[in-house]
Amino acid sequence: MADEQLNEKDLNVEETGAETTADARVLELEEQLAAAKDQSLRAVADLQNVRRRAEQDVEKAHKFALEKFSSDLLPVIDSLELALAHSSAEDEHVKQIREGVELTLKMFQDILKRYHLEAVDPHGQPFNPEHHQAMAMQENAEVEPNSVLNVFQKGYLLNGRLLRPAMVVVSKAPSAAQPSINEKA
Repeated sequence: MADEQLNEKDLNVEETGAETTADARVLELEEQLAAAKDQSLRAVADLQNVRRRAEQDVEKAHKFALEKFSSDLLPVIDSLELALAHSSAEDEHVKQIREGVELTLKMFQDILKRYHLEAVDPHGQPFNPEHHQAMAMQENAEVEPNSVLNVFQKGYLLNGRLLRPAMVVVSKAPSAAQPSINEKA
């Protein structure tokens, strides 16, 4: 009988050890499964991010493909505008040439609009360092400080992105007159 009790105890110990080993193995496998699921979810998320970035890159490439070409055309527009600014509408000798330049400029501007290229002509507006480049500052009591007084060269946006900043003269508040030496005494 003692032998039977010992065998039963050994069996119970062996069963308990086997259950503990099995439980530990189950826990280990569950952890591995959780890690594998996590890796799988991360891989799917990474793939979605790569796909989304690639779509954004393609969209930007389409949207801004004309950026270099448009930049190269801006001096032509500037020259046409300058020709009109320096020609007299009353002078009969240049009237027909002026009309031709006006029509050419209008065609150019219509084409630029079709391709979402818009002019930035900030005359009289507040200075915006994101779209304007200050070439000079000038004292002026008639307008608010940091207002655009004069535009040397228009800026341009391509699909809302700055292609070239407008080159401007910005107002500043008049400085208070410095008292002379005689007034101090």
